This record gives sequence, structure tokens and C-alpha cells, in this order.
Amino acid sequence: MHPTPPATADLMDADDALASCSIQFRHFGRRARFAGRIETVRCRHDNALIRTVLGESRPGSVLVVDGGGSLESALVGDRLAALAVANGWAGLVVHGAIRDSVAIDGLEIGVRALGTNPRRSGKAGHGERGVEVEFGGVRFVPGHYLYGDEDGLVVSPVAR
Repeated sequence: MHPTPPATADLMDADDALASCSIQFRHFGRRARFAGRIETVRCRHDNALIRTVLGESRPGSVLVVDGGGSLESALVGDRLAALAVANGWAGLVVHGAIRDSVAIDGLEIGVRALGTNPRRSGKAGHGERGVEVEFGGVRFVPGHYLYGDEDGLVVSPVAR
């Protein structure tokens, strides 16, 4: 079980220099509030690398996926979200689309995405992992910490 992280508003009140993502993501999964060490993937219309990363045990980590903001195909579905749960991931942030949203809503994980699309993505393995990605005015750096709740996403270089 993951401990309840601090509220993003409280984090920002304590340190206004923290990065706050301006994108209004949709919420999925049973966990409204989640936090963890950032891991990253950059890919577009291809989720094979996401499957590889989520297949690794990363208790309490958050995978940030930069899909370029595309809603043309889903980068995460119920099987990948269930794989994340099985490997201890605290959350997923997808700058793109997901699918199987009703099934994901039943899983014990926090998921943020721009929206949904039933179209599956490619499986060629294109993309990069462990790279800095940027969207919503925030640089998501591997090893930094992400805090997510009903008010948004906050990134800190250290655990809070």
C-alpha cells in the first residue's frame, strides 16, 4: 500500500518555486492522489517501450509518458495499467490518450491522461526512455518526484 502523499496545493504553499503543470488532465484509476520518483518515456503512437518499462518492478514510481499530446491512438490500456499495478507503480501520467478507461478506473493506481481513444497504438518499439520530457510548462526529469491529486501535478527535485 502506498502512503497518502501531501496535497499539491500544500506543496505549492510551502514552496512556490516548485513546478506546477498547467495541463488540465483527466483523472483515471482508483487513486486520486499519488506520488513517486519519476521515470520517463517519450514515444508517439507506439507503446512497446511503455510495456517494457512497466514490466519492471518500480515500487512507488510514476511513469511520465510524453506522447506529444496526440489523441490519435491510446498509449496505455487496461493491460498495461494492470501490469503497472502488479509491479508497484504508484501512477502514470500520459501526455496523450489511453483506452479501457472503465477498467482502469477499477485499478489501484493513479492515471492522468489528456483523453481516451479506443484505437490501439503501434508495437514497433520506437521511442526513448530515461530522457527529460517537457509539457504543460514543466520539465519532467528522471529521478525527480511527481505529486498528483485532484488539483493537478507538481514536480520537485527532492522528495517532500
